[in-house]
Amino acid sequence: MSEGQDGATAKSQRTRQRILDAAAQVLSRKGYAGTRLTDVAEAAGVQAPAIYYYFGSRDDLVEEVMWAGAHRVRVHVEEVIAAAAPSATPMDRILAAVDAHLRYELQISDYTTASVRNAGQVPEHLRVRPAAEEAAYSRIWRDLFHAAQDAGELRPEIDLNIFRLLLLGSMNWAVEWWNPRTRTLDELVRATQDMVRFGAGA
Repeated sequence: MSEGQDGATAKSQRTRQRILDAAAQVLSRKGYAGTRLTDVAEAAGVQAPAIYYYFGSRDDLVEEVMWAGAHRVRVHVEEVIAAAAPSATPMDRILAAVDAHLRYELQISDYTTASVRNAGQVPEHLRVRPAAEEAAYSRIWRDLFHAAQDAGELRPEIDLNIFRLLLLGSMNWAVEWWNPRTRTLDELVRATQDMVRFGAGA
């Protein structure tokens, strides 16, 4: 491939990424029903017809954003857990994962906000790929909780499946109600960690 072709490919990839970033912003604010390609094009700085060069339809673009949101938060939390000190206990890792999830969802990634906020709005066929990522992410939390219970850090009578689903549901729902003007993100993180520590801790 020539240098000119390399440059054109890189430019094309940057444009595609800019369209995806714009779609994530619009989808996180306006929801599936309110997301229009003209809004995405304006936010991306391209003409609306150009979007069809990269995505076959509006739904293809939405699906990619939804998948990326689920994928990116999973990878981010996995990296945070992997970076924990060798001396970190299973409970330490759970609390670090809570911190990582909330900060990524509410402060870092429009993709994850869009994915969480629109999970119940998009047609079922757009949920297949994102749902597979969400299932993989849920298994990370399942393993964290089982490790903590095996280490005696969680009460043995706790139903880990129910508690895990309640925790993930409550953290995801924060995109709908959290207001940084009334509660800081640090306060939200601490309260959620306390819910784990004192709600399920041994």
